[in-house]
Amino acid sequence: MAGKFELYKDAAGKFRFRLKASNGQIIATGEAYESHASALKGIQSVRNNAGDAALDDQTT
Repeated sequence: MAGKFELYKDAAGKFRFRLKASNGQIIATGEAYESHASALKGIQSVRNNAGDAALDDQTT
């Protein structure tokens, strides 16, 4: 099973998403969005940009 995005409302009524790995572990979380449509755009942005994103290792 592949990972999945979960879209939900937080306690303040804002839309948020989290990305879960196939084992159910949360591996990424999104910011709070005012609208459902904006949260969906945030998910699409992660989908579009994460695959070839560079690593900026600031620990070295």
